[in-house]
Amino acid sequence: MDAIVVNNVSKSYGRVQALCDVSFAVGKGEVFGLIGPDGAGKTSMFRILCSLLLPDAGTAVVDGYDVVKQMREVRSRVGYMPGKFSLYQDLTIEENLNFFATLFGTTVDEGYDSIKAIYSQIERFKDRKAGALSGGMKQKLALSCALVHQPRVLFLDEPTTGVDPVSRKELWEMLLMLKEQGITILASTPYLDEVRCCERVAFLDQGQVRGIGTPDDILSQFASIFNPPGIDKSEELKDKSEELKDKSEESENVIEVEHLVKAFGDFHAVDDISFSVKRGEIFGFLGANGAGKTTAMHMLTGLNQPTSGTGRVVGFDIRTEYEQIKRHIGYMSQRFSLYEDLTVAENIRLFAGIYGMKDDEIRRKTDELMERLQFTEHKNDLVGSLPLGWKQKLAFSVSIFHEPGVVFLDEPTGGVDPATRRQFWELIYDAARRGITVFVTTHYMDEAEYCDRISIMVDGKISALGTPDELKQRFHQPDMDHVFTYLARQATRSDS
Repeated sequence: MDAIVVNNVSKSYGRVQALCDVSFAVGKGEVFGLIGPDGAGKTSMFRILCSLLLPDAGTAVVDGYDVVKQMREVRSRVGYMPGKFSLYQDLTIEENLNFFATLFGTTVDEGYDSIKAIYSQIERFKDRKAGALSGGMKQKLALSCALVHQPRVLFLDEPTTGVDPVSRKELWEMLLMLKEQGITILASTPYLDEVRCCERVAFLDQGQVRGIGTPDDILSQFASIFNPPGIDKSEELKDKSEELKDKSEESENVIEVEHLVKAFGDFHAVDDISFSVKRGEIFGFLGANGAGKTTAMHMLTGLNQPTSGTGRVVGFDIRTEYEQIKRHIGYMSQRFSLYEDLTVAENIRLFAGIYGMKDDEIRRKTDELMERLQFTEHKNDLVGSLPLGWKQKLAFSVSIFHEPGVVFLDEPTGGVDPATRRQFWELIYDAARRGITVFVTTHYMDEAEYCDRISIMVDGKISALGTPDELKQRFHQPDMDHVFTYLARQATRSDS
C-alpha cells in the first residue's frame, strides 16, 4: 500500500489556481521529491497533505487516512518542516523540543531513540535560544522537533534554504538514515544535487503535474527549467575590467579592510580579516553557517562596529562615517526586504525617497525599470501578490535604484528556482557593467563560479581568496562545491 495517494486535487485562492487536478502516489519508505519553479503550488500541496489546508476538489490519503475526514489521525502520523523557520526563536533548543513533544501528546524521553542520531549533535547546546543558532543547527533542531513523536511520514518543504553546502549534505545523510528506518519522505528543494537524492520526483508547474519519474529523467526532460545554460561573462564586462585597470590605484578599491576583528566576549566571530574589492567587481563572500560572513557584512554596511582593525567602504571609514556609508550603498538581505502591503511603484518611490532622489528622476527611472523587468503591467500590484522570483528581482533593482557605489547581497537567491536564479544573475552582471561593485554571499556553488573573485571564511578567518579558477587549481578540486566542502570541513570551532 502507498504511504501517500493524491487523486485529482485542486486548490484556488480567489482567481489564482494554485493546484489543478494533481495526482501522484508515494510508496512506503520512499524518498520522493516534489519539485518545480516558484509559485508552482508545492507549498499548497504540502499544507493539504499535512491537513493544514482543505482542497477544493479531489482527495488525499496519508498513511491510510483521509486528510479531510481524518485530520486528527493524519496529524499524529506526520512530521512537517515548512519552508520558513518553524521554531520559536525566544525558546531554547530544549524548550522547543519539549513544546513539540507536548503538542503531540508525548515526551522527549519517549521519542528520544527516534531523534538520538540527530539531536545528540546539538544536545550540548540545549540551553541556547533557537534564534541564536546557525543555519545548520536550526535545521537539526527543526528536524528533531518534526520527528520527536515518531511520525510515519515526513514532509520537508525546502528545508535547506539558506543553509551552507556542507550542512545540506549532512541533512540528506540524515534523511537517508531515516529512510532505512522505514519513514516515508516527501521533500521539495531548489538544489539539483538534492533532487538527485530522491528515488522519484514529480515536476509541478503552474499547479499541474508535468511529469513523474527518476530525477535524471525529469531533469533531462525539463532541462530548460532546471538546468538553464550557464552565464558567460560578456565581452562588455571584460571591456569594463580593462577600463578599470586604466583607473588610478586610489579610485580602484571600493572596499578596503585591514585586520578587522569583531569579538563577542572571548568569541571572535570575525578574526583578523584583510581584503580589498575593486569598483565594478563581483566579489563572492562565502563560508559555512556561523563562519562570520554576516557579522563581517554588518560591519561593512555600518550596522555594527568592529572591535579592532580598519575598513573603508566607498571612501568612508566604517568606524566613524557609517551613516555616510549607508547613504552610498545598496543592501538586500536574505529575508525579503520590501513592503508586501505596498504596490511595486510605492515601494520604489519609498526607497528612492529615503536615498534623497528627486520626484522627476524617480518617475523617469521607475518607468525605465518597469520596462526593463517587464513589470509595466504589474506596476500597481501589491508586492505581496508577486511570485518569489519576481520579488527577488524587484528587491535587487530597488537596492541599486540610486546607483550606489557598491551593493551588498546577503544570499539573495535562497529558495529560488534555477531559471529565475539565472535571470537574477543577469541583473547582477548588468549592474557590474555600469560600474556598481557587487558584494554577494551565496550557498549556491554554481553562483560562486560567476564571481570575479571569491573569499571563503572558516572559523572567522579568510582561508582562501582568488578567482574561481585559481582556487580550484590551488586546492586540486574539480569545482567550487568541492573547494568549499574541502575548506569548510577543516573548521575546528564548535558550530555557532
